Amino acid sequence: MSWGTELWDQFDNLDKHLQWGIEFVERYNKFVKDRTDIEISYAKQLRNLSKKYQSKKNSREEEEQRFTSCRAFMTLLNEMNDYAGQHEVVAENMSGMIFAELARYIQELKQEKKMHFQEGRRAQQHIESCWKQLEASKRRFERDCKEAERAQQHFEKMDSDLNVTKADVEKARQQAHTRHQMASDSKAEYCSILQNFNKEQHEHYYTNIPNIFQKIQDLDERRIVRIGDSMKTFSEVDRKVIPIIGKCLDEITKAAESIDEKQDTQLVIESFKSGFEQPGDVEFEDFSQSMKRTVSESSLSNNRPDGKPDSKSGKSKGKLWPFIKKNKLMSLLTSPHQPPPPPPSSTTPSAVPNGPQSPKQQKEPLSHRLNEFMTSKPKIHCFRSLKRGGSVPEDFSHLPPEQRRKKLQQKIDEINKEIQKESDERDGLTKMKDVYVKNPQMGDPSSVAPRLAEIGQTIEKLRQESQKFEAWLAEVEGRLPTKSDQTRRQSEMYESQSSAVNNCPQDRESPDGSYTEEQSQDPQLKVAAQNEFDDEFDDEEVLTSIGTCKAMYPFEGQNEGTITITEGETLTVIEEDKGDGWTRVRRSEDEEGYVPTSYVEVYLDKSVKGAMTYI
Repeated sequence: MSWGTELWDQFDNLDKHLQWGIEFVERYNKFVKDRTDIEISYAKQLRNLSKKYQSKKNSREEEEQRFTSCRAFMTLLNEMNDYAGQHEVVAENMSGMIFAELARYIQELKQEKKMHFQEGRRAQQHIESCWKQLEASKRRFERDCKEAERAQQHFEKMDSDLNVTKADVEKARQQAHTRHQMASDSKAEYCSILQNFNKEQHEHYYTNIPNIFQKIQDLDERRIVRIGDSMKTFSEVDRKVIPIIGKCLDEITKAAESIDEKQDTQLVIESFKSGFEQPGDVEFEDFSQSMKRTVSESSLSNNRPDGKPDSKSGKSKGKLWPFIKKNKLMSLLTSPHQPPPPPPSSTTPSAVPNGPQSPKQQKEPLSHRLNEFMTSKPKIHCFRSLKRGGSVPEDFSHLPPEQRRKKLQQKIDEINKEIQKESDERDGLTKMKDVYVKNPQMGDPSSVAPRLAEIGQTIEKLRQESQKFEAWLAEVEGRLPTKSDQTRRQSEMYESQSSAVNNCPQDRESPDGSYTEEQSQDPQLKVAAQNEFDDEFDDEEVLTSIGTCKAMYPFEGQNEGTITITEGETLTVIEEDKGDGWTRVRRSEDEEGYVPTSYVEVYLDKSVKGAMTYI
């Protein structure tokens, strides 16, 4: 099967077919280019996704890495990064092995096609010129024959006419002979040209054209084979990265199987365990007697006739109920919220912001306060205000015993690492000094002495720090509860709280109703009361915005929990007035507090039904 013999007369159609074949290769090459761009874009997006969810270098993220599920997720992100790298390899191989090679081959294909078809057109032009030469010879032979016949007829006519002279007859005879000779020459020329044309035509259609068409056929077949090879390469490029992608997926599966729910739950216990015991039972209070209500010694509202707390309750004054701070407990059981100051336009004596406050409201019955305590949830700002004010104590006394022990142990380990690092440096400098002593030409031994002295002082300071933290750690470990102390400490729990209720002052409260201790209170118990259970609320939830407000008057926030505002300032409302005259607002992510409701004009968002006040 040959195009030269089967398609000898389809020169133009073959030209169109080969042009279509080249365009097909170009279209396939463009497809490979688009696939390469997609792979590069996909790899880039995967890398950005992996980078987006990688853990940040902060304490919270480092804490999360202790959990097996978080470590498995980090492994997944790393493997996803490697997975993206394999897509980059696919794109690179396709670009170099397919796209670039096909781009060069297309240029070669166009050049070879142009050369073959130019050769075919030259052969066509040659056979056409031979045909034209034959036609011209044929017309000349025909014309000469006709002229010779007319000359012969004229001679015969002149020869039969008696009136014509002999000279005229001879002239006609000579002319007829000349015409016959010309016709004979034209015939010989025509025969020669005809034979040559037939030879050229045979060679054209049986030799030249078949050879040219065979080259074109070979060119097209090579193009088809090249397309097939490129498609094989296309699949091989993907197949080469499948084992590595499989390893990535295997590592992800392995990481998922390494997740240990028991270990993670144990880590939660280690992270948040306070070391306190559960509270004991609340004793019954008899309200059925008509006389003045009496309460048992372990009641939450135990009052002594002489106003002094029980000596036993003083031992555990710092103990609190779980999930609520002391100041919150006191505010719920003793006094209502402090009323806000009236706006400056008021004529009352307390019109000046932060001026003399209105007298305290009458104390509500204990049952109402106890019911409110049982049904309410602790507010976020009770713990946020402490975290934002002042620095963390060096001995971590603001933490519960178990968490304090962990922090102290962690600090001791860090100090020991620093001591080891400084010791290694000192050993290296000592060896260097010995070398300098033995070989003075290498350096001056006295140049190392200042640094050795500095390192010695640093190590001594670090050891003192370590001893200090170890002493605190020994103190904490000595105070941690044992199972034998469980019953005794539970019985002391409510006696401590009852004593705290009866001894809390009634004139030192923040606008949110939280309790503030007197200056004469025991400093150690005060610090413990302010800071206990803070670690339980480290991950506090940020309140969402429920509207905005505009300050109509300036207000100086001097009490704990309040915020200073200026006239005309616009703030975000995160908790509306609950009937106590205070509205909670936010200026920025790190600055929020309470302002008098009468000092601002509030615009609540209708799409928000209410603010989330409690956690």
